[in-house]
Amino acid sequence: MTLGQAVLSYNQNTGSPSFGEPVFLAVGKLRRPHGVRGEMIMSVWTDYPERLLPGVKIYVGDTHETLTIKSVRWHRQDILIAFDEYADRDQVGVFRNHLAYVRTDDIPSLPDGEFYLYQLVGLRVIRDDDDVLLGTIEEIIETGANEVLVVRTEDGGELLLPDIPSVVLHIDVQQGEMRVHLLPGLMPAD
Repeated sequence: MTLGQAVLSYNQNTGSPSFGEPVFLAVGKLRRPHGVRGEMIMSVWTDYPERLLPGVKIYVGDTHETLTIKSVRWHRQDILIAFDEYADRDQVGVFRNHLAYVRTDDIPSLPDGEFYLYQLVGLRVIRDDDDVLLGTIEEIIETGANEVLVVRTEDGGELLLPDIPSVVLHIDVQQGEMRVHLLPGLMPAD
């Protein structure tokens, strides 16, 4: 079982409602203007940069200002992006260091058994052996080897669970729960 690929930095504030599914997912960070024709350098945070095409709407900053992509091209590991609404570097400069978002209803669906990481935040975590509620997923940390699920326990403590098949047994986003098996050494303190 896999969690799928991250599309956002899930521990960043997206300005979306704090309960339930977020309305917006961060796909990148606008860094600075490039050239004189309104292009900006954008760090890419999405696993689906090919979906950032001319004509696509993105939402920028805390106010989620709607912008239409005019052009996109790769520049080293980043992209150069321009918008229909702005034609020169001084105009787009106001978006320096702002996050760029897409709406969750505009993201592609994943194959069965894969989930976007944002879908897991808030799930109840249940120990499969005895149906004990351990807490809720508060955050997900990417370590390089595998993700680590940060579970806030009922008593306010923290439990770190690796996203590996021997620990994460079943995910049911519709029911709002994840069933896990705790390996020795992962047991929460009583």
